[in-house]
Amino acid sequence: MDQKVYELINQQINAELYSAYLYMSFADHYEEEGLSGYANYYMIQAAEERDHALIFRNYLHDNGQKLKLGAIAQPDKAFTDFMGPLEAALEHEKYVTALINDIYAAAVEAKDYRCMKFLDWFIDEQMEEEANADEMITKMRLFGSDAKALYDLDREYASRVYSVPSPLANA
Repeated sequence: MDQKVYELINQQINAELYSAYLYMSFADHYEEEGLSGYANYYMIQAAEERDHALIFRNYLHDNGQKLKLGAIAQPDKAFTDFMGPLEAALEHEKYVTALINDIYAAAVEAKDYRCMKFLDWFIDEQMEEEANADEMITKMRLFGSDAKALYDLDREYASRVYSVPSPLANA
């Protein structure tokens, strides 16, 4: 495996685990504010991010590479309203998309076609993640100031259930 591709994937594992921490902190904010549905949504997001780290981990192992796990940074965001975590989530997903794009660019440069194919799932996943984050912001802007509508949104997010990402389910 190309050294640069390896290093970026290894760093991505840490970034995905940080994302899990970050989303747990969002869940805590909403739980403490009485929006357990939003808390549920972000706890599932946290589980998905942990799973993304495991998918990258498995890829490195499947390619005979050793992992170098680093410390996971503490989330540094604090919020005073319901919109803050939603906006931070979209910003963070765009950042993660850029990280995935960097790995893909390195794989292209190294002519690592297997890695490019592997990353296709993550590219699709990031498009979905950004769209979901943007939709949550839109809904909060439209309905968040109305208590009944916010209650309905919270119930909608309470119904979200966790499902194992296909690359892990098929591993």
